Amino acid sequence: MKPTIVLVGRPNVGKSTLFNRLTKTRDALVHDLPGLTRDRHYGHGRVGGKPYLVVDTGGFEPVVDSGILAEMAKQTLQAVDEGDAIIFLVDGRAGMTPQDRIIADRLRRTGRPVFVAVNKAEGMNRGVVSAEFYELGLGEPVPVSGAHGEGVRELLELVLAPFADEDEPEETNDHPKIAVVGRPNVGKSTLVNALVGEERVIAFDQPGTTRDSIYVDFQRNDRAYTLIDTAGIRRKGRVFEAVEKFSVVKTLQAVEDANVVVLVLDAHQEISDQDAHLAGFILEAGRALVVAINKWDGIDGYQREQVKRELLRRMEFLSFARFHFISALHGQGVGGVLKSVDEAYAAAFVKLSTPRLSKILHEAIAQHQPPKSGLFRPKPKYAHQGGSNPPVIVVHGNHLEGVSNDYKRYLENTFRKAFDLAGTPLRVDFKANHNPFDERKPKLLTQREVNKVRRERRHRAKTFGK
Repeated sequence: MKPTIVLVGRPNVGKSTLFNRLTKTRDALVHDLPGLTRDRHYGHGRVGGKPYLVVDTGGFEPVVDSGILAEMAKQTLQAVDEGDAIIFLVDGRAGMTPQDRIIADRLRRTGRPVFVAVNKAEGMNRGVVSAEFYELGLGEPVPVSGAHGEGVRELLELVLAPFADEDEPEETNDHPKIAVVGRPNVGKSTLVNALVGEERVIAFDQPGTTRDSIYVDFQRNDRAYTLIDTAGIRRKGRVFEAVEKFSVVKTLQAVEDANVVVLVLDAHQEISDQDAHLAGFILEAGRALVVAINKWDGIDGYQREQVKRELLRRMEFLSFARFHFISALHGQGVGGVLKSVDEAYAAAFVKLSTPRLSKILHEAIAQHQPPKSGLFRPKPKYAHQGGSNPPVIVVHGNHLEGVSNDYKRYLENTFRKAFDLAGTPLRVDFKANHNPFDERKPKLLTQREVNKVRRERRHRAKTFGK
């Protein structure tokens, strides 16, 4: 198995920067703001013949007993328990702090091998910058620069020295990636924890608790899944901080990276334009969709009817998706969400045979012909599958550029009903057949050429007679 390396340290010492360096990605948000990272963030890396798993953690505040900082510390301690080795990151420019000593003492009691990395050491004397950190009693400190990569390979070789080389198996992407999205404080992280079965991400009664997109691998009924917990998306006019703007970008990227999206709505709040816009983005991205209306246990029968009527009115364009009324906090209805995710994933990657597609097309035309467009009536002839996630059906024929949007929706609904494609959008593209004789049609003369021909005719008439 891959060794797990956990990055630990107080806030703003550069853990996320080093994480991106170790994974050769830009997955972790990096900003000059203490406490930006809050949840455990996993990534893969390799040095030489040794693959490893690295875990980024939030700023460690071991002396805080309550609030969001205490939840961050709990997440860090859970990561330490999972780790095979710990990199304790300190700030070489800020020097030793009392908090560093407290963290060192806590890590020493875990029994895990701990390696002190003195970050932000670029341009500084290695001996001078690391000298005071010998006081921690955790061995020889290693000066590094997460931003510039200096000393990082030396640190990795030291950490991975006890572990043997192994061949890394090829990664497979044949399991569902599920992005959980929605407005702030609708219960996305609570739903992720309910699906995973543990407090994997911080769920806190405070909007904006999740700032980065957190990928969580888990298994249910012997099937692998990857959940993506995302930051809440507010209306554009209310997004002011640069960090929040980056969080929104990461959320939209997570939607495009996912196979299935779970859109979480709050039963206590009205369905807003922001909810509709987010649903529209998911639909435009072509992602399979499941809608979860959370906090259903907290409203009475009259309010439930109001919410259902509002859903029919505002989310009519999502009629292909499954809707679930759940309580993520108490686990009510959560199992049904995962079943619908499996159904939507299967529909998104379904294989459609050309003969059956063409047969359904001909039956649809026999029942309702496309209306005329100009002088000609569009003549669809046959259909085949042109892609997956979402399924794309390509229809060939003559004069198809005149097919109306209404008739296109009619065909989409016909194909969806015939193949029972629940949970995924469906796209129908039209490709008009090419007429090989088009290029042989006579070219029209310009007015100047027409006048020239007339002059020549008049000249011949005068010269030779009629």
